[in-house]
Amino acid sequence: MGTSESSGTSAKRRRDDERPLTEDIRLLGRILGDVIREQDGVAAFELVERIRTLSVAFRRHADHEADRSLKKLLKGLSADQTVSVIRAFTYFSHLANLAEDRHQIRRQVHDERAGIAQEGSLEQAIAHLRAAGIGGKTIARTLSHSFISPVLTAHPTEVQRKSILDAERDIAKLLSARDDIRLHGTASPGGKDALTPRELAANEAQIRARVMQLWQTRLLRYSKLTVADEVENALSYYESTFLREIPKIYADIEQTLGQPVPHSFLRMGQWIGGDRDGNPNVSAQTLEFALRRQSEVVLRHYLTEVHFLGSELSVSALLAQCSPQMQALAERSPDRNAHRVDEPYRRALIGMYARLAATLQNLTGTEAMRHAVAPQNPYALPEELADDLRTVEQSLCAHHGGALTTQRLRPLIRAVEVFGFHLATVDLRQSSDKHEAVVAELLRAARITPDYSALDEAAKRALLTGLLNDARALRVHGTDYSPHAQSELAIFEMARQMRQRFGNEAIRHYIISHTESVSDLLEVLLLQKEAGLLRGTLDADAVCDLIVVPLFETIEDLRNAAPIMRAFYALPGIADLVERSGAEQDIMLGYSDSNKDGGIFTSNWELYRAEIALVELFDELAAARAPVQLRMFHGRGGTVGRGGGPSYQAILAQPPGTVRGQIRLTEQGEVIGSKYANPSIGRRNLETLVAATLEATLMQATKPAPQRFLAAAA
Repeated sequence: MGTSESSGTSAKRRRDDERPLTEDIRLLGRILGDVIREQDGVAAFELVERIRTLSVAFRRHADHEADRSLKKLLKGLSADQTVSVIRAFTYFSHLANLAEDRHQIRRQVHDERAGIAQEGSLEQAIAHLRAAGIGGKTIARTLSHSFISPVLTAHPTEVQRKSILDAERDIAKLLSARDDIRLHGTASPGGKDALTPRELAANEAQIRARVMQLWQTRLLRYSKLTVADEVENALSYYESTFLREIPKIYADIEQTLGQPVPHSFLRMGQWIGGDRDGNPNVSAQTLEFALRRQSEVVLRHYLTEVHFLGSELSVSALLAQCSPQMQALAERSPDRNAHRVDEPYRRALIGMYARLAATLQNLTGTEAMRHAVAPQNPYALPEELADDLRTVEQSLCAHHGGALTTQRLRPLIRAVEVFGFHLATVDLRQSSDKHEAVVAELLRAARITPDYSALDEAAKRALLTGLLNDARALRVHGTDYSPHAQSELAIFEMARQMRQRFGNEAIRHYIISHTESVSDLLEVLLLQKEAGLLRGTLDADAVCDLIVVPLFETIEDLRNAAPIMRAFYALPGIADLVERSGAEQDIMLGYSDSNKDGGIFTSNWELYRAEIALVELFDELAAARAPVQLRMFHGRGGTVGRGGGPSYQAILAQPPGTVRGQIRLTEQGEVIGSKYANPSIGRRNLETLVAATLEATLMQATKPAPQRFLAAAA
């Protein structure tokens, strides 16, 4: 009897927990049904309802008569009816996903209020670390040497339009507001409850408008996505999620640890605009467009935040003092309005806004929306802007105004540290055979060798290292190089210009798809030399701007990864070059191709073995000379067959000693929306990356598995 009562109570509790989700799905389904009835007619609505009823009967009750009726009904649909039904169920699925996202956030808030730490949360990770005797100072020290970077990529099957994504974001916000209205109505005193039905009705009317917008908007594009479209789609996630949520993660960590984390270890990466592998539409022009648009998005965010800070910091010098540095910043401002003569913070922020407006104009060629004073004296570096903001923060904190810094000023300072003037680091990527073709053409035109591609690997290495020790360029003036060679060389030259304009963090990595030999790496170094990205000679003082990142994709490539890197670093001058250039080495591992090549088990086994072998190699290098920081870059797809799955478990499952606070991983185009369209869920996914990296670094064993284990599946 007791067991029955207990199970009944549990079932009732589950139903109660799920009731808000059920209510939201019913609300959205009802609104969608009303819209279909209004827009396409009663017959269309009744057809959709009939299909839904038969589907539910078959799924829930294994009703085979319903199954036969459903199949007969579907086979008899006209083309127009088929389109209407597909659109109805597609949008219902989208709306149900929005409701589930909202419910996930509700559960998270409930757990936080109840003091329950969710798996993958920073709170839980830090609690685990402290329970293991790892204190806040150790955690902060680990983060000060960490680098965590989710990298957004485009995807050829991504078909959702930005118009659809924007409308669905609005519906998600309205569902959130609906919860707030309910909570406000229940908790408020003085008869406020009477207004709640009116507020809910107004909220429902807004949801209805957005659902109607969806129904009247084309689901699919009539034309193929351009690179510019892909760039704009990606930027929408920065505007909705990353720019505001990433600074909050840093604030949460500092609050939990009780100490500042000065190093900005969590940064965004991007392939869109720089990934040429298999996409002939990516060029020097698209790279320039991507970085210019990225810069515009981040600078407009700063302008908006500085504008609102100016509104908030109405502190009068007649009532509160400010620091001499703050006063000097105010005096440098061009703002001479008599109404603000006693308001140093506002004057300073107006001056900062003017400088940011000039920076926007200088870097992107676009204009700021507001102008209290004319744009002037652009910031040369984001560090200059951060220094000005810190002057404001330090003055407020020193004069009883610390509470004014937490909501907007400190998040803005962190945003400038993380995003700079470039927003996200754009990776360059191209296939090794394309590089070889350009090098072969350059060598042929320079009359060094008529057929570079015919040389064996040893001859290629000897030739390439010799050329890297020669200060002279290869290109011959007046030679009519092929369009392919011109396009590839233009990418390298544009990368140099973009780094000069937007900062060194704008482009840091050059990924070589299908890396199969040491010469594949040397070819990219030589092409960097041609564009001025590598300066000096290999045997003397060479410095390279872009990290050369091999991508090992197939099973054979994974098995050869460590031998290739060992041979590369054994070449005279290479280790010194890497050390002088920042002592960082990223190595990318391909999950999709290795899965297709060998199957899931073999792929995961060879990935494991490759990572262990690479870590051992770089540990050997570190013992022999100054260490090079090894960072694994995981090319994971969205599906399990392409290396996808929960990021938290995936990071914790990395081989012992391979994370060490360093990880990059791709966020594929087809799953970016599900992870990052909703700001709260996006923040949770980012938080998960940090939590898993900390646990994998500080709590997992650092020694590899026993040899008998490694040999088990050989």
